[in-house]
Amino acid sequence: MNFPGAPAMGSSPQPKTRTDRAYLLLRADVISGRLKPGTKLRVEQLRADYDIGATPLREALSRLSADGFVISEGQRGFRVVPMSYNDLQDITRVRILIETEALRDSIESGDDVWESRLVAAYYRLSKLEAQAEPDYEQRERANEVFHSALLAGCGSPLLLRLHHTLYDQHKRYRNISLLTATVPRDVHEEHRAIYDAALARDATKACDATRVHIMRTMEVTLEVFRKAEEKPASATN
Repeated sequence: MNFPGAPAMGSSPQPKTRTDRAYLLLRADVISGRLKPGTKLRVEQLRADYDIGATPLREALSRLSADGFVISEGQRGFRVVPMSYNDLQDITRVRILIETEALRDSIESGDDVWESRLVAAYYRLSKLEAQAEPDYEQRERANEVFHSALLAGCGSPLLLRLHHTLYDQHKRYRNISLLTATVPRDVHEEHRAIYDAALARDATKACDATRVHIMRTMEVTLEVFRKAEEKPASATN
C-alpha cells in the first residue's frame, strides 16, 4: 500500500564518511516516503539518484536493514520495508514500552537543566501548533525536539538509541496520519497533558499520557489505511 510522502523533518548529524552520508540520505527518504514502501532499491539507480558510489550505498543499505528500514533479499538486493497494519501495531507496542521506560527514568533523574530544556521545547512547539497555517517542517522539527527533551534526563544510552530507531520507524506511519484532516484530534492537548505531568514529576501520569498520544497516532493512521483500501473497492462498483 503506497501513500504520498511528507517532507522529511528535523536535522541530521553531519556525515563523517560517504557511507554515513548515504545512510542518512536513504534513511530520511524512507521515513519521508520519497522512497515508497516496498520499492526495490537498485544500487545502479541509487548511484545516479544520490551521486554516491556503489560500495558506500551497499554498506548503507546493510545498516538500514539492521535498523529495520529496508529488507535484504540475498542475491536479489534490497527493498524498502512494506507498511502494514501488523507492522504498525508491533512498532507502536514496542515504542510505548521503550519510550515510557525512558520517560520514567528521565522524569525521576532529570535536573534543572532538563526541566529548562523541556520548558523551552514545549513553548516553541505550542507557538507553532497555535498558528493557523504552521510551517510543516518547523512544526515537525519542534515536535521531535519536544519528545527528545522529555527523554533527555534518561541515563540509559541503549534505551535512547532504541527509542531513536523506533521513533523514526513510527514516523513513517505518522507522516501518513498527517495526510488527513478528517479524523478529529487535538494534538496540542495531548502534548500539554504529557508536559504538565512531566513538570509535576508525575511519571505514572506522564507515561499514561504518552501511551494515549502514541496510540492515537496509530488509530488515526489505521483510519487512513482503511479509507485508502475503500477507494479501490468503490471504483470497481
